Amino acid sequence: MPQLRQDPVTDNWVIIATERSKRPHDFPVYRENRRGPENCPFCSGKEECTPPELWAYREAGSQPDQPGWWVRVVPNKFPALKIEGSSERQREGIYQTMDGVGAHEVIIETPEHEADFSRLGLEQVKEIIRIWRDRYQDLRRDHRLKYIQIFKNFGSVAGASLEHPHSQLIATPMVPPGFWEELRGIQRHASDTGRCIVCDLVEHETQKEERVFVRSDRFIALCPYASRFPFETWILPREHRHDFGSISEPEIEDLAGVMRASLHKLGTALQSPPYNLVLHTAPVNVDGVEQYHWRIEVIPRLTIVAGFEWGTGYYINPTTPEIAAESMREALMQ
Repeated sequence: MPQLRQDPVTDNWVIIATERSKRPHDFPVYRENRRGPENCPFCSGKEECTPPELWAYREAGSQPDQPGWWVRVVPNKFPALKIEGSSERQREGIYQTMDGVGAHEVIIETPEHEADFSRLGLEQVKEIIRIWRDRYQDLRRDHRLKYIQIFKNFGSVAGASLEHPHSQLIATPMVPPGFWEELRGIQRHASDTGRCIVCDLVEHETQKEERVFVRSDRFIALCPYASRFPFETWILPREHRHDFGSISEPEIEDLAGVMRASLHKLGTALQSPPYNLVLHTAPVNVDGVEQYHWRIEVIPRLTIVAGFEWGTGYYINPTTPEIAAESMREALMQ
């Protein structure tokens, strides 16, 4: 029997189509046509092919825009938004417009073209998270910026135009509406109970363990109760944290292990599917958002969002999160 499940934060409903139930082997295996490093602008030794670097972790004595780095940040060559401009709004009748002000950066996660995030060494994953934090903290100083989105597209189906391991950052002068929707749900629960709904979710899932597949002292990874997509994954701080930019060094070390294990299990269970990894965190330079609870979402691209979903906003998920979490727990770290 199909189920309708409600997200406890946003109150949105999801259809769990149990009669279409799919396990990992039921999904297509994606085989990317890899192009190799010959013409890759992100490989070590090709630094002149990118805009000048903004930030890098590199060997002592090595020079910017030269080899010797192990994580490197550059502006996107074709940016969605740019630092130059004004955040003042102009009106034309019923319409509003403003300069496309913001930031769009590429985080090149390793010099190695053939590397896979889930198989990087733990120290390298820590360095990637540290540079996300460093760029987050640097950009929040620009008071025109209100939201900093860090994301990773893996595989062409998920929107990656280059196969070299990289993530991206886009900072915008406004807060996305989805954030306010979540915050309203969090505030409703806090008004009724005096507690954070996401903290309650973490406590419930940690005790029940049915949908949790990786856990550590500071973080858990789970398939959420109202999963919109097969094998949708949330990585959550176990303590209340609203701001990714204030992540501590012990939290970085813990998060690196949970992220690496989660992505490795996802790759093992589903044979390296394309996916989108997205950070959900509180806005910057905005007051009254401390009730938010940040998380990282990983969305494998296994199904297609079609007419019903676009028309209603209700997602149909053919794999229960319980089956997904069980498969992830059973996936071996190789």
